[in-house]
Amino acid sequence: GGSIEVEHVIGCSAAGILGSNPVDDASSQQQKEDGKECIPVETEALPGVCVTLAVLPDVQLKTFHVMGDDIPEDLGMVSSDDWKNNVGLGNFDNGVDDEVFMLFPSPSFQNKVDKFLGGLSYAFPTSTTFGGVASTVSSLSRARLFRYSSINVGGTGQPETLTDGCVGAVLKGDIQVKVMVSQGAKPVGGIYRVVSGEGSTVGAIVLDEAATEEAQEGDEYVDDGEDDDDDEEVEEEDEKKRKNAEMAAAYAKARIPKPILAEANFIMRTLSDDDQAFMRRALLIGLERGGAMGRTPNELLRLAQGEGHRFTVHQVASAGMKDGSVTLPLGSVDIERGQRLRFFVRDGGFAKREVDALWMGYKKTCLQDLMMDGGDDDGESSTFTPSACMVMPTMDRGAKLFGTSKSGSKGYESSAVATFLPTVPSISGFYSNAVLGKLDENSANGELMVHGSSSCYAIFGSKTKRPVYSPRNAAIQKANDDLQKQKEEAELKALDDENTKRTLLTKTQTTSGSAPRSEDGELIIKRREVHSGRAISVSTVEWSVAEKTAVPTSALEGFMWDKEAEVDRFRERVPLPNLLSQVKVSMMDPGSSKPRDWIGPILQSADAANGKFVIIPECKRMEPTMGSLRKRYNIPKLVKQFTQAGAPAISINCDGVLFGGTLEDITAAREAASSAAVAMSTEDGVIAPPVLASDLILYPYQLYKLRLAGADAISLVAGSLSNKDLLYLTKIAKSLQLQVVISVSTKVQIQKVMNSLDKGSFAALSVTNRDMETFGFDENGSQAISLLESSELAELKETHGDDLPVFAEGRVGLINHEGDSSAYIQKLKEAGAFGAFVGSGLAKKKEGMDESILKILVEE
Repeated sequence: GGSIEVEHVIGCSAAGILGSNPVDDASSQQQKEDGKECIPVETEALPGVCVTLAVLPDVQLKTFHVMGDDIPEDLGMVSSDDWKNNVGLGNFDNGVDDEVFMLFPSPSFQNKVDKFLGGLSYAFPTSTTFGGVASTVSSLSRARLFRYSSINVGGTGQPETLTDGCVGAVLKGDIQVKVMVSQGAKPVGGIYRVVSGEGSTVGAIVLDEAATEEAQEGDEYVDDGEDDDDDEEVEEEDEKKRKNAEMAAAYAKARIPKPILAEANFIMRTLSDDDQAFMRRALLIGLERGGAMGRTPNELLRLAQGEGHRFTVHQVASAGMKDGSVTLPLGSVDIERGQRLRFFVRDGGFAKREVDALWMGYKKTCLQDLMMDGGDDDGESSTFTPSACMVMPTMDRGAKLFGTSKSGSKGYESSAVATFLPTVPSISGFYSNAVLGKLDENSANGELMVHGSSSCYAIFGSKTKRPVYSPRNAAIQKANDDLQKQKEEAELKALDDENTKRTLLTKTQTTSGSAPRSEDGELIIKRREVHSGRAISVSTVEWSVAEKTAVPTSALEGFMWDKEAEVDRFRERVPLPNLLSQVKVSMMDPGSSKPRDWIGPILQSADAANGKFVIIPECKRMEPTMGSLRKRYNIPKLVKQFTQAGAPAISINCDGVLFGGTLEDITAAREAASSAAVAMSTEDGVIAPPVLASDLILYPYQLYKLRLAGADAISLVAGSLSNKDLLYLTKIAKSLQLQVVISVSTKVQIQKVMNSLDKGSFAALSVTNRDMETFGFDENGSQAISLLESSELAELKETHGDDLPVFAEGRVGLINHEGDSSAYIQKLKEAGAFGAFVGSGLAKKKEGMDESILKILVEE
């Protein structure tokens, strides 16, 4: 395959990595059936590398490296353009698309991150920003940043390894990114209002009773949703009442303002041992976001409904031991009097539920967008379709927070992403010191910030909904293609094996010179001498009998002898009484296939085209004088092509002596024609072409076999039958509801038909170019023309009706008249032919193009 030049690279060192392996041909069957595009992989504190390759058509991309000194100190003193130029982001604005920033700061840059994020919000107010602070496994090692841009896109062409500042990439064009942050913090205690405070310092707080009661009701609603045993309901209800009483007593003391640190110490005593231990290590305070009230009060329910976080959680940077105040990280917030806040603790169980609720809310929002989306002006849906997801948790999450599964596997968050975004083919990321971004899409412009002990999810998508390469679908397609290829190869091998088998079984007729003829020029045909040429052995004594070995005098006679032997073998397997019983059962069974009108669709086809010459395609494996006609003889495929080409009827040569056919060919052809007709059916309907069984029929036994095989009509060779046999077989065929086509090669045989059969006893007549003595053909086609123009045929039509369809057969489509095969067809038509059976002409004229050739011949 080809290669793609890598134009840009950014990255950083990390204490752990998240990646994914595509579900492809090498994946297990279970993984393929799970419906996920990739299998997430996470490692913590282990050597490894995660590389994510992205092809981003119609996307402008620029990498940059910012140092702390590059960031203007006072945003109010510089314009947005000056700020962009200072940090190296000038001249990157197409005036149409919003920017997407991906940032990887070094730990030493963290004291500048808030200022940098504030500048981005100022200079690029509609942009989307996400990222993570580089990390290392050991505090003794220094984090590294990586950056590269090819000289073809304005870069230096030299890879850079950096230890300070922030590397990033800004993207514009056909790309959009949705960012979510999971805080992993569980609310505890009530909801308070700020009584005093300024900047990032909170002094005194007071309980907000209404908000607290509403939040408690929401929490109880969530608890009631869990399954409880009936035997424990009373006990749990009493426990709830006791806890509520304790909380009421505790909150009674909080109705008067007090220092926030004092209230935190009081709340801590009401918590579990684990929560108390965490609260002693770190004090987390959540500040209510604007517009949060009036919506779902419970945090998890809010997230699951797509409403976003109610509180933004911050870790206290310092505490005033004298006045009991607490100070949040400088520059992160601006405390206002009356603002609501709440205490939080880290909890693994709650963090899991929060991750699930966050993704449930994302899916719900996507579903709502899909239902409300009316499409763009061009009718295309504008609903966001994810193509990749970056996951950036902080180092204190992962197995430390979520634990491991029963099997010992890690990766709760990446597994959740794979579950909620099963169509995303790439999940990647790294464990960071802190994450950057807004909490969710409901965030205001000023809420772009640094989050500790959190996870950032960045979901990538195309604005124009470009198709995304799917390794899983590619693997499934490859497996299906391989299976189909194996199936086709097996079918082709079976066809080749069958062709070889039939070729070996096919007889080559040997004659004894010129065949004897009667006074009217007809071949003298003798039936087979049953005991001729047999060797007899008795015990150890071999009897040798001098007898003349019979040799047929003509190809037709030899054909008849071999056919008689074939019928004898059939009778040995299925005696005639048994076969008759099978036929009777089939005729009485309403569910079995019944013979269809064979000549009717042909007449309709001619009427619809104002007397157009009708072509009846004939399927045959081989020709005695030509050998195999096709490299691979596939009856269903040929019949499907003929049906699609509009053939009104089909002839199937099922003789196994000279033509390599079988009775199964009739059944296969009928089924293939029906399937093709169903696939082509329209309001007007499509009739499956009926099937004529072409064989050398000498006995009623053969007619019964053909009736069971599904034939609609049969052909009788007049030259092989006496007047009596011709009449008898015609009557038997009529009783089986099989229409009859009589094939003649001489004028005498036309008279035989006229003298032996009554009007209406056969459906059509066929005049052939075949020479019955050698089974070769009249290569100039004059034999069929002569029969068509004969007085005998004219007399037959006077007796049996001038509308009797007369077909020509034998090399039609191959015989050239004045160098043109279509001229011969025209000559047949002028001589009175209604149509023609075409077999070799379809197979040999243009190999593998039966459908188009049929159309060509019909047009000709």
